[in-house]
Amino acid sequence: MNNLNASPPDSQLLSALQCHGVRWQGADGLTRKGGAGPSDHKALTLGEHTAMVPMLNQASQSSPYSAVPDASGAQALIFREGLQVGQVQLPGIPNFYALNTEDGTPYWKIATLHSKDVLATTVLQHCIRMNEAATACQFCAIGHSLAAGKTIARKRPAQLAQVAKAAVELDGVKHMVMTTGTPLTSDRGAAILCESAAAVTAAVDLPIQAQCEPPDDDAWFMRLKDSGVVSLGMHLESVTDAVRQRIMPGKAQVPLERYFSAFEAAVNVFGRGQVSTYILAGLGDSEEAIVQMSERLARAGVYPFVVPFVPIDGTPLAHHPKPDSAFMQRLYPRIGASLRKHGLHSDNINAGCAKCGACSALKHHE
Repeated sequence: MNNLNASPPDSQLLSALQCHGVRWQGADGLTRKGGAGPSDHKALTLGEHTAMVPMLNQASQSSPYSAVPDASGAQALIFREGLQVGQVQLPGIPNFYALNTEDGTPYWKIATLHSKDVLATTVLQHCIRMNEAATACQFCAIGHSLAAGKTIARKRPAQLAQVAKAAVELDGVKHMVMTTGTPLTSDRGAAILCESAAAVTAAVDLPIQAQCEPPDDDAWFMRLKDSGVVSLGMHLESVTDAVRQRIMPGKAQVPLERYFSAFEAAVNVFGRGQVSTYILAGLGDSEEAIVQMSERLARAGVYPFVVPFVPIDGTPLAHHPKPDSAFMQRLYPRIGASLRKHGLHSDNINAGCAKCGACSALKHHE
């Protein structure tokens, strides 16, 4: 009989690499350091599994794992304390990265490739919470890539449509993630996501996940769907009030019960399994708290996308301990049991982070 709690050896190694990080011994290329999304990562493919693995942050420099690319740059050997433990494939630089808009903006400043076939963008590279210690999320680096000149402050709908079309035609991108910093508007960014998604879907057939905080009015969920969004992410990040207040005091002002009322309304619009939330394991929430919250979410039809926390350079949590891989390996099977119990599976998600799954090993425990 197969052990449903056991994950394939390839995914076990990739899960360990996600927690520990990897000391990268090659050129960075166009890999983006800092900023929103999976920062300081490279995509590694081992067998059939692709994972986003932190390599370029300081926290990864203490990892027992190292990666040595070959001369072609297409693959690398993985070593643990001097012994080879794996060989991984590295994605090439996407073809659409070589293009520019009419005003000379490189496409890679507008949207980037995540994993091997996901296009991702932060539509608004600013957040009302980011500049004050009393409100800022301590893990967030949304302003870093902008300050480093690696992105632009606002991606216009026409730009996003142009880049998305090229990414599909030149690189076979399969779905797109649109996130945003939270603007000073009661819709919490839903309005700019609507106009962005509408422009992209008018230009190319590409499933889109939108990500924002719960808006003031649940009517925004239908507006998002009508604009072409097929799945939605509203991210908790941490699951207990004590950790929320300590780690993200601004977002903590939006109570958990508002998230759950928004989840319910969004599930009614997008369907069970098409709404998801990020949970960052390792910020201080206990194993039991994460498991219980994941069960509550799955029961409500919301996919709990649990990922190991990655310290990002330049943030208040740059030196925060990384979660132990054993902690994650205990969590994943328990959350996977909730997913199976409530009929949720990442393969059934239309678009987005949980469908991709590359920032977590949860997919292998469904």
